[in-house]
Amino acid sequence: MLLFSPNKYEESRLAALKSYNILDTGEEKDFDDLTVLASAICQTPIALISLIDDKRQWFKSRMGIAQRETPIELSICATAIASDLDIMIVEDARQDERFAKNPLVTGDTRMTFYAGVPLVNDDGFALGSLCVIDQHKKQLTDEQTAALKIIARQVVDKLELRKKAIELEKIHQELIDSNLFIQKFAAMAAHDIKNPMTSILLTAQALKMRLQKLEDKSCERLIDLNITSTKCLMALLDDMIAYSKSPSLLLTQKQTVNLLEILRKVTSMINVPDNFTIKLPTENRQLNISSVAIEQIFINLLTNAIRYNDKEQGIINIRFSEDDDNYHFEVEDNGIGIAREYHEKIFNNNFTLKVSDRYNKKGSGIGLSTVKELIKALNGTIKLQSIPGKGSTFNFSLKKS
Repeated sequence: MLLFSPNKYEESRLAALKSYNILDTGEEKDFDDLTVLASAICQTPIALISLIDDKRQWFKSRMGIAQRETPIELSICATAIASDLDIMIVEDARQDERFAKNPLVTGDTRMTFYAGVPLVNDDGFALGSLCVIDQHKKQLTDEQTAALKIIARQVVDKLELRKKAIELEKIHQELIDSNLFIQKFAAMAAHDIKNPMTSILLTAQALKMRLQKLEDKSCERLIDLNITSTKCLMALLDDMIAYSKSPSLLLTQKQTVNLLEILRKVTSMINVPDNFTIKLPTENRQLNISSVAIEQIFINLLTNAIRYNDKEQGIINIRFSEDDDNYHFEVEDNGIGIAREYHEKIFNNNFTLKVSDRYNKKGSGIGLSTVKELIKALNGTIKLQSIPGKGSTFNFSLKKS
C-alpha cells in the first residue's frame, strides 16, 4: 500500500534528491571508480550512475558515453526506478515494446542490453540508478547481478557520506562565524559599557562633593541615577556572561518586551547631549524579541546618530510599525549624512569613512557591521537612505518568528 499519492511521492523524491546538492557537480573519483568496477564485472562497454530529476536523467559518472544528460522521456532508468524492482534487466531492448523506438536504441548509441539497479536511500526514495549497457543482446550471471546490487549500495553510501561531509562543513563554518560574531559582539558590548560606567563615575564624583555639605537633599537624585546606571551595567554584564556560555541564547531566547521601556533604557545608557532631541514612537507596543539584541542595535544606531551630527539642534526620530510577519523600525537623524557610494560599504567589517565625530574621534568600523550581522541572524534586513549634509535614515525589519 502506497504511503503517498503518486504526485506526493514524486514531490518528496525530488526534494530528497535535491537535498544531496549533487546535480550538475563535477566528476568525482569515488563515483567514477564504482562505474569502472560495474563495467568490468558485467563486461559491458557502457556504465552510468544516473540521477533522475523532473526533466532529465543526469549522469554523475559515465563510462562509454559522451552525453552528460538526456531528456527524461528517453530515460530507461526512469522506468527502472518506477518499477519497484531491485534490478531491471532488458536483454534486448529492440524486442521490448517499451523501448524499441527509443532513440537511444535506434540511434548511434545502439543500446540493446540494459541492467539497472535503483539507487534507493534510507528513506525509500529512488534517486536514480546504477546501470550497465551493451550494444549486443546479453545476460548477466547470478554473480554479476549480485555484484551490481552491491555496487549500487556503495553508490548510495557514497551519496550519504558526501551529503554528511557537506553538512559537517556547513556546521563547521557556522561555528567559525558564530565565534567571530561573539568576538565582535563582546568588543561592541565592552565599548557600550563605557557609557554607564562614565555616568557612574561622574555621579559618584559629584555625590562625594555634595556629601561634604551633608544637608544637600539633591543627593538622593544622584544616588538614584547611580543605582539605575549600575543596574543597567550589571544587567548587561549578566547577559554577556550568559551569552558567552551559550551564544545561541542571544538569538533564540526571546521574551515579551515593552518597546518604549526598551528605548528609554537605551537612551539612559548613552550620552545624549543637551542640544539633542530623541523622539520616541507615539504608540507603545509589546514585542516578542531578543531584548539584548534589540538593545545593542539601538545603542549603536543612536550613538552613531549623535556622534556624526554637526547641527546646532540634533534631532533623532524613532518610528515603529508592524505587519503579520515583521517588526519594522526606522531611525532618522539630521546629521552629516553619508554619500550614496558608501551605503553598502558602511556595513562591512572595519570599514570607516575616516571622518571625525563631534568629539574629534574616528570610528572603528565595528558597530554597523555587527548591527547588520545581528539583524541578519534575527532573519531581518537593514538598509540606509541618506543625503549628505541633511541626515540619514536606517530602516530595519525583524522577523516575528
